[in-house]
Amino acid sequence: MISKPLLQKLTGIAGLVVLLVLAASAPKEDHKTLEIGASAPDFSLPGIDGKQYSLKSFAGSPALVVVFSCNHCPTAQAYEDRLIRMVSDYKPRQVNFVVISPNNPTTVSLAELGYTDLSDSFEEMKIRAKAKGYNFPYLYDGDTQATALKYGPVATPHVFIFDKNRRLQYAGRFDAKEKPGTGNAEDARAALDAVLAGQKVPVPTTKTFGCSVKWLEKDDYIKKQQAEWAKQPVSLEDVDVAGLKKLIQNDSDKLRLINVWATWCGPCVQEFPDFISIDRMYRERDFEFVSVSADKPDKKAKALEFLKKKEASNKNYIFNSDDKYALIEAIDPKWQGALPYTILVEPGGKIVYSKQGAIDVLEMKRRIVENRLIGRYY
Repeated sequence: MISKPLLQKLTGIAGLVVLLVLAASAPKEDHKTLEIGASAPDFSLPGIDGKQYSLKSFAGSPALVVVFSCNHCPTAQAYEDRLIRMVSDYKPRQVNFVVISPNNPTTVSLAELGYTDLSDSFEEMKIRAKAKGYNFPYLYDGDTQATALKYGPVATPHVFIFDKNRRLQYAGRFDAKEKPGTGNAEDARAALDAVLAGQKVPVPTTKTFGCSVKWLEKDDYIKKQQAEWAKQPVSLEDVDVAGLKKLIQNDSDKLRLINVWATWCGPCVQEFPDFISIDRMYRERDFEFVSVSADKPDKKAKALEFLKKKEASNKNYIFNSDDKYALIEAIDPKWQGALPYTILVEPGGKIVYSKQGAIDVLEMKRRIVENRLIGRYY
C-alpha cells in the first residue's frame, strides 16, 4: 500500500516510474472464491481421455460436483479414494462429477513433490488417473488457469456443488478428517444430498485444507529455489571398503538411495540428473541420496567437477582403491559389476531394490514414496 505522503512527493516521470515499480512489487490479492448462489462459470478444457469438456458436457444432471484437485498434493491424494467412492455411490442418481487440475507444472517446485511420484503436467495426470482407476473426467487448466480464476479454489482439493440450475450451493471440503480411512466425505455428501432433495444446504461453505493452488504469477519462487540449490556446497569424500559396508548397513533412520557411477560411463552420466531431482524431491523427508564414484582415485578432481556441474549437494563418495572387485563385493555381492548400479536400503541394511543399468525413474519415485518410511500423506 502506498501512503498518501509518498504519493504527494511522487511527481513527473520519476514519480511515475517509482509508482510502477511499487505496484509491480506489491503482493497480489488472493483470488476470490465463487459465492454461494452464483451460476457455474462455463469452461472449455481438455480431458485426459482426449475429449474437450464444457458445462454442456454435463447438461441434464440433477447436480454437478466440480472438484479442483491435482496429482502432487498429499491432501489431494488422501482424498482420492473417497472421491472415487463418492462418484460410484451417486452414479445411480445421475450426479455428474468433474475434477479439474488448476496447477501449472512450471510453478511446482521439486521440493513440493516430497509426497508424490508425479507432478501436475497433463501427461502425468494421465498416469495418475490410470494408476488409481479414476471414474470421472479429469481436466487440465494449468496452461491459462482461466477456469480456476473464475471459480477461485483456495486449496486442493476444493469442492463446488451446483444444483440442477447450476447455481452454487456448496463450496468447501470433502470432510474434516484428512487421514485415509477416518472420513467418508461427510460434508460434501450432506450438501449433495440436500441439493438432490431440493433443500437448502445446512452448511453451504466450509474452510478447505490442502496445498495452495500454484498460480502462474507466483513462479518467482521456483527461480529463487533453484538459485539456492546452486549455492549449496558440493563435496567428494574418499571411502574405503569398511566405509562402503557401513553405508550399506545404514545405521541411520532414513531410507537411503545409493547410486554407483563413473564419469566414463555414458548411462551413468545421462541418468545422474534424475537422481538430483529425486534428491531434491525427498530430501526433506526421511530419505537421503548417496552417490559413489567408481572412477580411479587419481580422477577425483574430474569426478568432483562433474558433481559440481550437476549441483550434487548430496553426500558423494569416491572409492579410494583401484580394486573394483572389492568395490563390487562391498556394495552388494549380488551385483555383477556393470555400471550404473543402484540400490535402495532401509535402516538396518535391508536392500529393498537393486538395479544394474539405468533405473526407471517413475518406478524409483514410486518405490520411495510408497515405502513405509516415507508415504504419500502427512
